Amino acid sequence: MEIFLGTVSALNDETRVKLLAFLDQHGPLCVCDLQSSLGMIQSRLSRHLKILKDGGFLRVDRCGTWAYYSVRSPLDRFRSEALAEIRCLGIELPPLIKISETGDCKL
Repeated sequence: MEIFLGTVSALNDETRVKLLAFLDQHGPLCVCDLQSSLGMIQSRLSRHLKILKDGGFLRVDRCGTWAYYSVRSPLDRFRSEALAEIRCLGIELPPLIKISETGDCKL
């Protein structure tokens, strides 16, 4: 029951749904790329990423001081169908701004 409720509560926020859609569209991204692309402060972004990770949607790969987030694969049926529904919402997402490749990442 706790796992189910954690999954459902992870989707109970517009920002997290957009963040999940953004990662689904662009693949693995550094926190600094997410921060610059979505215009979010790092602490707020990290909180949303943790909730999505704890809800079973995301995986994190660490590379030195950087953390790269991506949609977990494979997803179970419930999460996979939830992600498919998110894809159908037609959410307008901002463009990807990859500052990790320019060396301007300050995280």
